[in-house]
Amino acid sequence: MSRDERLGVETSCWLATTRPDGRPHLTPIWFVFHGGRFWICTVPGSVKAANVRADPRVSVSLESAGAPVVAEGRAVLHEGPPFPPDVVAAFVAKFEWDLDHDDDGYTVLIEIPVTKWLMG
Repeated sequence: MSRDERLGVETSCWLATTRPDGRPHLTPIWFVFHGGRFWICTVPGSVKAANVRADPRVSVSLESAGAPVVAEGRAVLHEGPPFPPDVVAAFVAKFEWDLDHDDDGYTVLIEIPVTKWLMG
């Protein structure tokens, strides 16, 4: 399966951010890949959101180590809702999850434009 096909069907990625003291933070999380960007939704008080606020440099990897796909980018936080309608539609299509009407507090959308593909 090609990288683009995997980005369309795989549901989770690993997001690597950096804590203010320089320690790495690595976490698995749902994502969509839309418009050449990874999109990840989280809660405002999450470690990943705090880390991105302090340092937007991130790495993202798909789960399978047997066929690695790894990218780097500079994350941008979007406080919402509302979120970009095309991104909301991508989450609905992939997860049946409407980010604009979430009751669990997922009000931060992390946009990661890929600046470099390291593998894949």
